[in-house]
Amino acid sequence: MEMILLEKVKNLGDLGDVVKVKSGYGRNFLLPTGKALTATEANKKVFETRKAALLKKAQDSLVGAKARAEKLAGAVVKVKALAADEGKLYGSVGPAEIARAAEAQGLDVKKSELDMPEGAIRMIGTYTVVARFHTEIEAAITVVVEEEKA
Repeated sequence: MEMILLEKVKNLGDLGDVVKVKSGYGRNFLLPTGKALTATEANKKVFETRKAALLKKAQDSLVGAKARAEKLAGAVVKVKALAADEGKLYGSVGPAEIARAAEAQGLDVKKSELDMPEGAIRMIGTYTVVARFHTEIEAAITVVVEEEKA
């Protein structure tokens, strides 16, 4: 299935690229999220008329992401969690808990923007989590997991 990308998609292409994708990926992700159009002649004409507006939107998105990343770069988020004596957590700390703690500290980050490739945090300590605001923009956030006194 051929698609015209309406914005940059990681590992796929940039705005305006005509890419070939599996039909399920196109129907279930790219089309519903507004990231692409099917590559028909009519849609190619529609894209050409909307190209300037899409480029401006992409540029604004990039500038906004850079501003948010600069604000968050080097930020320290403290998360309290119940833990056993040896430092093992009862449960885990994931993106939702980190986003909640960051919001409580006045930082603007959503759980969908947090990337934790090693999985959820299960021990008390200091960890680095990456916040991806745009396909090109990311910021490292230090997460300090502390024991909550019950």
